[in-house]
Amino acid sequence: MRPAINTQSLSLGYGEKLIINEMNIEIPHGEITVFIGANGCGKSTLLRSVARLLKPQSGSVLLEGKAISSMSSKDVARKMAILPQSPIAPEGLTVYQLVKQGRYPYQSWLKQWSSLDEEKVQKAIEATNLTELKDRAVDELSGGQKQRAWIAMTLAQDTDIILLDEPTTYLDMAHQIDILDLLFDLNESENRTIVMVLHDLNLACRYADNLVALKEGAIYDQGRPEDIITPEMVHQVFGMKCKISFDPIFGSPMCIPFGKGRYAQSQVKALANA
Repeated sequence: MRPAINTQSLSLGYGEKLIINEMNIEIPHGEITVFIGANGCGKSTLLRSVARLLKPQSGSVLLEGKAISSMSSKDVARKMAILPQSPIAPEGLTVYQLVKQGRYPYQSWLKQWSSLDEEKVQKAIEATNLTELKDRAVDELSGGQKQRAWIAMTLAQDTDIILLDEPTTYLDMAHQIDILDLLFDLNESENRTIVMVLHDLNLACRYADNLVALKEGAIYDQGRPEDIITPEMVHQVFGMKCKISFDPIFGSPMCIPFGKGRYAQSQVKALANA
């Protein structure tokens, strides 16, 4: 099957600073792909380029086999939704009004707001547990509530591909799981292609079908979590020594960091001598 997204010799940067150099990557259709790696390795830069928010210095991004640079903004927005880092809503905009913005790609002079648009908005609000907050101004909400409102707008766009840059930022543990469960259900029940940047390696392993580990702007490894998550990989990519165990509920790889402090090192030595 043709990949949902792929890049060809993609080079990205800001000004004269090159972040990613001639990267070739394929994002499989109908799977959850998660970008992992240390801060500054190029995860968000790559996601922004895939979403056409950052113009390549060279190379190309293909969306379902077609160069994304040749597509209109509305055509892209009907196929792919993006939730960037730290988005900002206009002052006074309510949750309901924000989520409605997700239906913009489907509006035109000939096709105005419809019952289907309203249905998609209400479904997204309910899915993110925002019904009681839908008339509140977004700028009055807590960080976690704002994040859920932005995710609801992304869901209302109702695309086959959803890109999310750190979607669990500002969320407590319970809401992190709620959002990731929701995305997992969308993938399972509706075959949506989900592409995310996550910092929590254990959550990435739990929810991803396909992990892409980046190091210094290049792909260090890519594949199923159980195939690529090893102590050596974690040490090379994150600069951290760890033990790999398995999630007792899901069976996915689970990273247990040793730490670098004096107490942590003493515990590691005790474990080695046990």
